Amino acid sequence: MHGIKRTRLTPQAAEAKKLKEQSKIEAYLALEQDVLGRKRRREYDIESLDQNTRLLDLNPEFYTIWNYRRNILLGLFPSLSPEEVVSHLTTDLRLTTSYLLVHPKVYWIWNHRKWCLESVPDGPGDTVKWKEEFWKGELKLVEKMLDADSRNFHAWDYRRYVLSSLPTQTPLSDELKYTQTKIESNFSNFSAWHCRTKTLSAIWEKEGTSQQEINRIKDEEFELITQALWTDPNDQSGWLYHRWLIGSEPPLEVLKREIKNIKDLYEAEPDSKWCINALAHYTLLLFKDPSTKQEDQSKLKEEARSLYKRLEEVDVDRKERYKDMGK
Repeated sequence: MHGIKRTRLTPQAAEAKKLKEQSKIEAYLALEQDVLGRKRRREYDIESLDQNTRLLDLNPEFYTIWNYRRNILLGLFPSLSPEEVVSHLTTDLRLTTSYLLVHPKVYWIWNHRKWCLESVPDGPGDTVKWKEEFWKGELKLVEKMLDADSRNFHAWDYRRYVLSSLPTQTPLSDELKYTQTKIESNFSNFSAWHCRTKTLSAIWEKEGTSQQEINRIKDEEFELITQALWTDPNDQSGWLYHRWLIGSEPPLEVLKREIKNIKDLYEAEPDSKWCINALAHYTLLLFKDPSTKQEDQSKLKEEARSLYKRLEEVDVDRKERYKDMGK
């Protein structure tokens, strides 16, 4: 880096460093062989669990070792009290928390947390409340993870899993507010937009929402997404959400309104490939609408063809694809 004086290692220091690194590699390989040997011999005891932990500390992405860890714990649990089982599971939750701080997108770590939570035994008294404490703790953890990286799709998937698993269900309206908070802080948060589609769909299905009410809610969503599109017309996230709102058979007045709005944006951002792409797609939807007059169809087809020609210019890497679509 600029401004930092480089120091050259002496031959003796370089050799010492090399030997130290070689020693670490040899120690790791010896530990790996020990743990894999225990796995082959199906050794499910505390000593094997400790060795398993040592190896995961060095390499938490080693999914085979996670599988072995679960088998060790399953081998230990029958001889333990519920309190001792919970103690082991709590230790593993703490362990994976420390790993996730460094490796927040490793699937195997998230997967082991799910297994821990699903393995919590029934507790004394009110079992629902007993288990709910564990799930609520997970919700707090995943919120911290998303505060650190609001676009971590592993954390978003895990959040949906936790919410669906809570013994006492959290209102879906709360999740809708949460996604809006994340979106308003960063319009390019694809995972938050995606979660919003899932949440709205779940609300409509659960409440049996009428199509008229869905259209009204979508109109409010169009206002939110329009802010995002004008803020960054080159970000794919907002355009994908906009297309979800439009759907395959939108009301004609909505389709015409959104085409007009996007044309306004296109005038301001003539090189935005996502803007042109959306405009071409919606123009073809309008062309296919049963109420579109025949004399207007040829005009719409030519508009779409012209837009795909424009895409060939602004998105050269996909030129052949746009040629095919233009045909």
